[in-house]
Amino acid sequence: MLATARSASVIGINAFPVDVQVDVSSGLPGFNIVGLPEGAVRESRERVRAAIKNCGYIFPTKKLTVNLAPADIKKEGAGLDLPIAAAILCAVGIIKQEKLNEFAILGELSLDGNIRPARGILSISLAARFWGLSGGLIIPKENAEEAAIVKETMVYPVKHLSELVEFLIGNLDIKPKKIDHKKLSLDKDNNQEDFSDVTGQEHAKRALEVAAAGGHNILMVGPPGSGKTMLAKRLPSILPPLSFEEALETTAVYSVAGLLPPGTPLVSTRPFCTPHHSISDAGLIGGGAIPKPGQISLAHNGVLFLDELPEFQKNVLEGMRQPIEDGIVTIARVNMTITFPARITLVAAQNPCPCGHLGDPKINCSCTPQQIARYKNKVSGPLMDRIDIHIEVPAVPYSELIKSRRGEDSKTIRDRVVAARDIQKRRFEGLEIYCNAQMSSKEMRKFCVLDGQCKDFLVSALQKLGFSARAYHRIIKVSRTIADLEGAKEISIKHLAEAIQYRTFDRKVL
Repeated sequence: MLATARSASVIGINAFPVDVQVDVSSGLPGFNIVGLPEGAVRESRERVRAAIKNCGYIFPTKKLTVNLAPADIKKEGAGLDLPIAAAILCAVGIIKQEKLNEFAILGELSLDGNIRPARGILSISLAARFWGLSGGLIIPKENAEEAAIVKETMVYPVKHLSELVEFLIGNLDIKPKKIDHKKLSLDKDNNQEDFSDVTGQEHAKRALEVAAAGGHNILMVGPPGSGKTMLAKRLPSILPPLSFEEALETTAVYSVAGLLPPGTPLVSTRPFCTPHHSISDAGLIGGGAIPKPGQISLAHNGVLFLDELPEFQKNVLEGMRQPIEDGIVTIARVNMTITFPARITLVAAQNPCPCGHLGDPKINCSCTPQQIARYKNKVSGPLMDRIDIHIEVPAVPYSELIKSRRGEDSKTIRDRVVAARDIQKRRFEGLEIYCNAQMSSKEMRKFCVLDGQCKDFLVSALQKLGFSARAYHRIIKVSRTIADLEGAKEISIKHLAEAIQYRTFDRKVL
């Protein structure tokens, strides 16, 4: 007796179809799973056996072989429990094969037959649109809203194995899950920490506004208590709201990682990830036997904040070079290459020296020149070149702190940022570019034309400050963003001058 159930598995954030083939034949009783199953899939034998028996169905006491096709791709996770159980019940004649062919089935089984949620459901729902399913997806009830975000996919939620069986044999009617896409909030109000709470630091606020408007990476250098972390936490409050496409991309990453909060079908706010400096390279970049997204991918379309930048391991920081430049993370294994999205705004913060008081007019620095040099050299030049904006964040005087005057609020700043992003959206229409920071040399030649005076000014500044070629391109991109914030069509000397001052740490401090 042979039966096949359709299911799916996920590699990276991309789903692919899996055929669960079950053969029940004469011979010594046994239950084998082939087709490169990982640990959780191999263990499904005991879960499936117990669930079928505890639901009152007869488990075949024969030789039982399960093949997961295609057999040359590893299958990971417990989501294949339910299709294995359905195929076994089809092989023994309880479910008809014709009905089973209409659906793709996914879910983890408990020993009592209850169905638990699975990872990567959104990716599977997106891919299922092209699989030619006449019925749709049968998935755990907890995953139903997540999958139903994809309008083209019919989603049938189930919470117990017996419910699945009764539905497939026609004794139970399950309505496909529908959600009102108009009610999905995509961070329109953005109720987060506000810039109006920050006293002083107008230069830093301006730099963060420029970073938000153009998608630029930023480094803040200042003594302890100067407000670097407070400023970084407020950056998401001035970023543009997520588009629906961006929300889908971000949700897919969180779904695959198993970090999607219960009852939250869609990530509606821009992520803000703050890994500790003890994090490993796999934790930050991604990896593992079957690679999973790291913090840089979990921050996709949002902010990755690295506090105490020089305290991170050097190999961890160097691993960020390619993702920062390309917006993706590529993890190569012997039998697969996986790509995760990593289009982030990087915000980094550090002290000027190990004790944090270098240049402080009130507290003397206790570090030796060798300690200061060693501390600064922990962050390599090539990585620094990939950070567009470098600013100094000095301590705020007590006289400024006690003032009751509130600064400009996030909504006002955000309106300017959104207006600048709208200009960029129209500029890059038809291109796979969303902001100025993503421009290549080709786009820069087209959209960042400098007149003779601007060229002379920029060349003179670069020669005096000794910037690299990459820093040259960063300055032009930042100046383009500053011009967009003013609504200017052309880049002028004042835009270049402001952009250059955001690079002065390249040689003088770092």
